[in-house]
Amino acid sequence: MADQDPNNPAPEPEGEGSPDAPHAATIAQYIKDLSAESPSAPQVFQWQDQPALDVQFGLNGGKIADDVHEVTLKIEVSAKSDNGTHFIVDLTYAGLFAFRNIPEESLAPFLLVEAPRMLFPFARQIVAEAVQNLGFPPLLLDPIDFGAAYMAQLEAQQQAQGQPGGDGEPPVGHA
Repeated sequence: MADQDPNNPAPEPEGEGSPDAPHAATIAQYIKDLSAESPSAPQVFQWQDQPALDVQFGLNGGKIADDVHEVTLKIEVSAKSDNGTHFIVDLTYAGLFAFRNIPEESLAPFLLVEAPRMLFPFARQIVAEAVQNLGFPPLLLDPIDFGAAYMAQLEAQQQAQGQPGGDGEPPVGHA
């Protein structure tokens, strides 16, 4: 590697270093709330029937400070059979994202598609470990297509605005 003069750093690619260039960054990721329970333990470990899984997710976002937004990904998983509830995991996982020079019309797609896409692998791992810590095989959630959920939300919003009495604010993604 060639030596660089610290007083004369290599030039940055055009546009990336300018103060007016759009920039988004992850500040932090964290668990806001986690609940994991197996209300039928220890009897559940003697049951032979396969439980039915119900997985729900939701997104929420809000402005925390100038140019800083929090995005929360809520995942609720329950496994139930005719015998009763095998387990319930309820996770709210969040991230703080900083934005600079992002046009307002580009902010919503980032907050509802890109940010949850970045958070999901970590939330998925937490759910898998929580289920395993309850005594069950780890549950690997299928990937969520946040882009499709966002597009469905936009379509629902457009339909609601076109109908009398529509408030234009549909709930954010549930699978």
